[in-house]
Amino acid sequence: MKRLVALLLSSALLLLACSTTFALFSNEQTSSKAKLLILDGSVNPGTAHFLVTNIQSAETEGYHLIILQMNTPGGLDLAMRDIIREILSSKVPVATYVYPPGSRAASAGTYILYASHISSMAPATNLGAATPVSIGGMPNPSEPDSSPKKDEQEEKPQQEEKPKSPNSNQNAMHKKIINDAEAYLRGLAAYHGRNIDWVKNAVREGESLTSKEALDIGVIDLIAESPEQLLSKIHQRQVRLPTGLKILNTNGMTIVQVEPSWHMDLLSIISDPNIAYILLLFGIYGLIFEGYNPGTFVPGVIGAICLLLAFYALQILPINYVAAGLLVLGIALLVVEAFAPSFGILGIGGIIAFLFGSFLLFNEPETGIAIAMPILLSVTIISVILLSFVLSLALRARQRPVVSGREELLNEVGIVQYDFVDEGWVHICGERWKCRSDVPLKSGQTVKVIAIDDLELTVVPTNENST
Repeated sequence: MKRLVALLLSSALLLLACSTTFALFSNEQTSSKAKLLILDGSVNPGTAHFLVTNIQSAETEGYHLIILQMNTPGGLDLAMRDIIREILSSKVPVATYVYPPGSRAASAGTYILYASHISSMAPATNLGAATPVSIGGMPNPSEPDSSPKKDEQEEKPQQEEKPKSPNSNQNAMHKKIINDAEAYLRGLAAYHGRNIDWVKNAVREGESLTSKEALDIGVIDLIAESPEQLLSKIHQRQVRLPTGLKILNTNGMTIVQVEPSWHMDLLSIISDPNIAYILLLFGIYGLIFEGYNPGTFVPGVIGAICLLLAFYALQILPINYVAAGLLVLGIALLVVEAFAPSFGILGIGGIIAFLFGSFLLFNEPETGIAIAMPILLSVTIISVILLSFVLSLALRARQRPVVSGREELLNEVGIVQYDFVDEGWVHICGERWKCRSDVPLKSGQTVKVIAIDDLELTVVPTNENST
C-alpha cells in the first residue's frame, strides 16, 4: 500500500513538473515579440530621436527583436551616426528591412543597412548611392588631377613647387570626407561579415544595387516578401551583439508596431526643410503686418511663434549660409520697399535675392534635405503679388490730393470777415487765417487760396463775386 501511494505521489509530481515546464515554454513562446519601427523619409534629428529612444527602451520593454522598416533617400550624417551607434550597442538584435516594394535605402540608408544585425530587403527595392554630399556645396570630384606625375617630377627636379590654390585645398577636404565615409562603411561591413569590396563603388562611384544584386554579392543577408516571412527566414540565425554571439528564436514571434509620440511627430515635422521654410516666411510676414498695424497683436504673436520654431529647425538643419544671407537681404529689401517705395527697384531686387536664397538654402535633393520647387514658386508668386499690391497703393497715394497739413489749404475757398485792403482776415476750413490780397476785399466775399507763406495766405476773389 505504501509503495502504491509513493508511486502515485511520484507520478503526480512528475506530471506537475512537466505541465509547469510546458506552461513556461508556452508562455515564453507567446510572449516573444518584435518591435516594429518605421523610417519613411529623410534621416533627420527627428527620426534619429525616435529610433534611438525606441532602440534604447526595447530591452526593458521585453522585446526580443527590433525590425527597422526603412524607405529613405538619405539624410544627415550626424543623425545617421547616432542611429548606427545605438544599433551597434543594442543588446536587442536589429533587423533592418527595406520595405515595401518600391522603397530604397539610399545614401545614409545604406550605412544603416550595413550596420544592422540582420540586413534584408523586399523585392523591387534598391540601395546604394552612398557618396557623402556637403550641404554647402562640394567640389567636383571629377576634376582632373593637375598635380605633376612621378615621371614628370623626375624629369624636372629643379622646378619649384607652386603654392597650392584654394581648389586644391577643397579637393583635399573632399578626399578626406570620401576616405572617412569609405572607411566607416568598410568597418561596418567587416563587423557583420558582409561584402567589403562593393563599399568602394558605393561611396566613390555612387553605385546602386537592386535587392537581388545585393543578395548575390553578399551586401544583404536575405530577401523577404513581408515582415512575417522575414521572421521565418531569420529563425535560428546567428548574430553578433555586444554581449557575444546569439542565435535568434523568432518562431511564433508577434510584431508590435510602435507609433511615434506627438512631440516626436512635431520634431520630425518642423525638421522638414519645407515646413521650416514656411514657418520662417510666416514669422517674417507676421512681424511685418504687425509693424503696419501696431496694436493688433495677432499677426505679431503668430509671427513670433513661427519665427522661433523656424530658428529651432534651422539650428538642427544644415543650411547654406550664403543662401541664408540672400534670403535675409531679399526680405529686408521687400520691407524697405513697403515702407519707402522706390517704384519697384528695391522690390524687384528683393524678390530676386529672395528667390535665389530660397533655392540654395537646402539645395541637396540627394540627401532629402531640399525645398520642393512648387513651394518655392508659390512663395515667389505670392511675394510678387504682395509687392505689386504695395506699389499700386503707393502710386495711388501719390496721385491723390493732399488732405492734411498746410498743403491742404491750397485752392480752398474761404469768406472774408470784414472789409480790408492789402491785408486782412478770412474764415477757411473752420479756422481764422491772416491773408494778403492784391485787390480790395469786402466782408462776406468768397476768396480762394493760391499761395501759402508761413502762416499767411495769399488769396484772390472767386468767380462767384463777379457781377
